[in-house]
Amino acid sequence: MDTRKRGNTSEMQVTSIRLEPELKERLRQISGEQGYQTLIREVLWQFVEQQMRADEVRPYSAEDRRSPSHPPLLSMSHIRATFRAVSQQEEQCAITGQRIQPQQEMLLGLTTNGEIIALSMAITK
Repeated sequence: MDTRKRGNTSEMQVTSIRLEPELKERLRQISGEQGYQTLIREVLWQFVEQQMRADEVRPYSAEDRRSPSHPPLLSMSHIRATFRAVSQQEEQCAITGQRIQPQQEMLLGLTTNGEIIALSMAITK
């Protein structure tokens, strides 16, 4: 998803940002003829697009998933690998929503975006 709005610089808003002199100089060296402000805009757009893609896969954070007011939204298609573990505190399965009690056997799931999440043993049945 390309969210960049390419336009004339007169249509852009002026924003002030403080940069360390060394960082500014390095950005100038890297940017070459395009200019360091253009490079900064490109880097910021890449970050925004990356976050938007991550939000499509993971609509809310691991902390949100522990909250009873947020139902689990992940499916097994989001899981790359699982590892057996023993819960050290109360957790909530990111797929079933089932509570996992302290000292209960559980799985840790590695998601496709690199997050480690709690999973109940019920997902293996």
